[in-house]
Amino acid sequence: MKIMIAYDGSRNARLALAQTITMFRDLKPVITLVAVAENPRDITSGNEDLFQQEVADLKGHLAEAMEVCQQEQIAAETMLLEGDPRKMLLYAAEKKIHPEMLVIARHSHEPDGGFIARSLTYFVDELDYMTFGSVSSFLARRIQCPLLILPSR
Repeated sequence: MKIMIAYDGSRNARLALAQTITMFRDLKPVITLVAVAENPRDITSGNEDLFQQEVADLKGHLAEAMEVCQQEQIAAETMLLEGDPRKMLLYAAEKKIHPEMLVIARHSHEPDGGFIARSLTYFVDELDYMTFGSVSSFLARRIQCPLLILPSR
């Protein structure tokens, strides 16, 4: 089974990798970890430095994920792209990898906290969805393979 995982090294992405390995280990998956570095909006030297730092961080995260896959004896490869994450993940899935399943972790700004913090988080999530959309909602509307969106808990 060929599985593509959108991977940015975040806590949620690491959980998604672990859950994917747990769920699909018996199917002997070949996992492709795809990270996307967002292009800077302008070409000032400060933005270029931040972009290069992001690329270096993503390479480090992908290397750590590859170690996890090797320890778990799961065949894996990585891909690092540049651009809009939504569009580049769609491009990678449909033009490069052709996975049987795309796995993404639901991005969450959820803080640890009580009722008020959770309520504010839900409000912000809804506002984010209504105004900007999200990577998962963008892909859910366009991807041509099964999409597994894993919660962040």
